[in-house]
Amino acid sequence: MALNPGWRTFALFPTNQSGVFLKAMRSSGLSSYSWGHYLWRGTGSFLDPEMKAFLEENTEVTSSGSLTPEIRLRLLTPRCKFWWERADLWPHGDPYWAIYWPGGQALSRYLLDNPAIVRGKSVLDLGSGCGATAIAAKMSGASRILANDIDPSKWDLIVLGDMFYDEDLADSLHRWLKNCFWTHRTQVLIGDPGRPQFRGHSIQHQLHKVVEYSLPEPTRQENNGLTTSIVWDFQP
Repeated sequence: MALNPGWRTFALFPTNQSGVFLKAMRSSGLSSYSWGHYLWRGTGSFLDPEMKAFLEENTEVTSSGSLTPEIRLRLLTPRCKFWWERADLWPHGDPYWAIYWPGGQALSRYLLDNPAIVRGKSVLDLGSGCGATAIAAKMSGASRILANDIDPSKWDLIVLGDMFYDEDLADSLHRWLKNCFWTHRTQVLIGDPGRPQFRGHSIQHQLHKVVEYSLPEPTRQENNGLTTSIVWDFQP
């Protein structure tokens, strides 16, 4: 009954594009950037005391079981009570921000290993989730970072992990990323562990494989047996 068939199955393959975004941004009326801001700065200034206490009680700060042990994140893990509860018992909207998705792990590892990619650049982390890739960009010397906010500004680099899980969303992202590339010559890096919606999308013809990582065993178990995650360079 636990999280295994509940949170993970739904979160990996959601079917309602608008519902996913609403659920990801719904918690206490805060956007996922606010979650990332709280986790990054550690001040809790965007959270009321009751919400802050709830998160501290039902998540844990960890750096194990991922591709980036140097980044500590507040996540929902098997040691947390709600991991083993029914998904509908979580009272604050689906906690996509509390899971370190494999595409984001690959992107974060790549940026940490190759800081020249982001050093001195402005970076948009689209679909930031737990904020790890934005944190990795900051650790690697990015000059400006915005997590999970589609902004009209010109960006040198856009990174997005685990966003091609729905056909309609993938089509919208593809159009938007092509516009960013052709209008501003923005570099786009995509992290994905090989989801069917991504493998079968026409964007495959415009990708250059940058690096492939073998996922740690805990991540494999939590993501229905996915074994690797790849960083792609988008070249339309």
